[in-house]
Amino acid sequence: MKLIEALELLKRSAGHGQTRLFRLACGFTPLHLLTFFRAHLQLSLPNDRIDVTAGLYGDLPGNLERSLSERERGVAVVIENADLDSRLGIRQLGGWEPGKLVDIISGTINSLRRLEEPLVRLGESCSVAVSLPTLPVLPIDFPAGWQSGAFELELRQLIGEFGSCISRIPGVRVLNQQRIDLLSPLLARFDAKSELLTGFPYRLEHADVLANMLGATLVARTPKKGVITDLDDTCWRGVLGEVGLEGISWDLATKAQLHGIYQQFLQALAARGVLVAVASRNDPVLVEQAFKLPGMCLSPDSVFPVAAGWGRKSDSVASILRSWNISADAVVYIDDSPLELAEVKAAHPQIECILFPRQDPAGLFELLERLRDLFGKERLSQEDTIRSHTLRANTVFDMKGPEISPTYEQLLRDAGAKIHFRVIRSGRDERAFELVNKTNQFNLNGKRYDEAQWRAYFHHDGAILLTASYEDRFGPLGEIAVVRACRLAERILRIDDWVMSCRAFSRRVEYQCLQYLFHRFDANTVVLDAIETNRNGPLWEFLEELGVKRPELCLSRQQFKSRCPVLYHAVTASADE
Repeated sequence: MKLIEALELLKRSAGHGQTRLFRLACGFTPLHLLTFFRAHLQLSLPNDRIDVTAGLYGDLPGNLERSLSERERGVAVVIENADLDSRLGIRQLGGWEPGKLVDIISGTINSLRRLEEPLVRLGESCSVAVSLPTLPVLPIDFPAGWQSGAFELELRQLIGEFGSCISRIPGVRVLNQQRIDLLSPLLARFDAKSELLTGFPYRLEHADVLANMLGATLVARTPKKGVITDLDDTCWRGVLGEVGLEGISWDLATKAQLHGIYQQFLQALAARGVLVAVASRNDPVLVEQAFKLPGMCLSPDSVFPVAAGWGRKSDSVASILRSWNISADAVVYIDDSPLELAEVKAAHPQIECILFPRQDPAGLFELLERLRDLFGKERLSQEDTIRSHTLRANTVFDMKGPEISPTYEQLLRDAGAKIHFRVIRSGRDERAFELVNKTNQFNLNGKRYDEAQWRAYFHHDGAILLTASYEDRFGPLGEIAVVRACRLAERILRIDDWVMSCRAFSRRVEYQCLQYLFHRFDANTVVLDAIETNRNGPLWEFLEELGVKRPELCLSRQQFKSRCPVLYHAVTASADE
């Protein structure tokens, strides 16, 4: 983005929507970085008015401390070498003799310690994005420039250890240095003239890169959930139906290593909880045999479902979406054929379609970077590692039709289902926060929250977070339901948020959640903040089954008991008071 473009964007957006407050904490004059930062936040939050505050020049620790008393939605922390010791900058003189390099290391250690404590406290209240030093170290070490000196190596080690430490703090995220290096060449970052005249050290291009990455880190996008891939000339080289099992390849010896790398990446995605499926024009028997060939990097256990046949790819994609029970906008489709991509895109406009670069090694690594961004998650949970398994198990529960059959009732009775409820008095449950922000179908109102909004809710008296984890003889589902509620007077419980993973559908978990809430909080009435969206039909079907009517949207204990089916779960509970 050019500076003039950023200014015009901010001018057009002035005065619209609710105000979201962010802070840019740095030790230098923020100048154009502040402008670019506001502009990129505005692009990410087009319906809101963005307000960004900055601190005092030369006082990064103080700027962090002052952030603790504010109510920002997010804080961007930009650290440069001069913040660690003023002698690592050019605006202050202090000597670079070899003996003073030891003092600079000591000063750096003390500065990093001063920064860590406010970052811990900030991470408890809002999202924090940290940029570690991006400017080159001044040539003050005594070896020749083509040789690393002990001073520079120790300085980098200290910064690296600091970054590793703060990246483990909940709420704190560190910018990817490699991505910065790819987007902003080292020699094109430092503007010595601007630094000396104004205290702003960056060239405009580098300021734009940093601002973009800071904004993307603070306003996290919802990760995609699944990838659907073609097979021929995508997962392997060759057309299976023409060359046979012995003719397809994906290794270095046959100059088909790009396909093996792609398989390996899909396998890694599956292990992280991403759904992986196949849509291929192929003989299903041959495809099954191909997945059993030795050396295949993508395990057949990691792929579900496999839609192989001779129909249209868009029909195969539709079948996969039904099996996954997720919306098209949460899915990526990859194929080597532009025609097939166009056909799928026409039928499913919300799917992100990507061309596989089968003869372009550089293009493959661009694809891997893109997929990392689309599916990236800050942390992996137990639920991520079991997702594919639970989808297969869910097919057993798809027997429920318009009328509940004796066979289905027997299945529920014999499933050995166990539900564990946990009552929490704070918002410190990353899985719960993730579920509320990504669940669409069984979602009380479709509301989305940033971390500051989520945590602020629990400042109110009576606010609770209820989570439900589930398992049965078909395997564990992990944490699959979240309720955010507030106890009111006269034995009334107001439910402000309620979501449940589609993996738990048809197992009566939603009934058990209400039964537990009525019992645990001795409520006579539950009031629901329900809002109809274009996706939460299953939630409204459930409310209709219970006789919840508009506009009251409340449910009495007696009404629930009269309409609740038999529940076979073994229930346990714990509380983090």
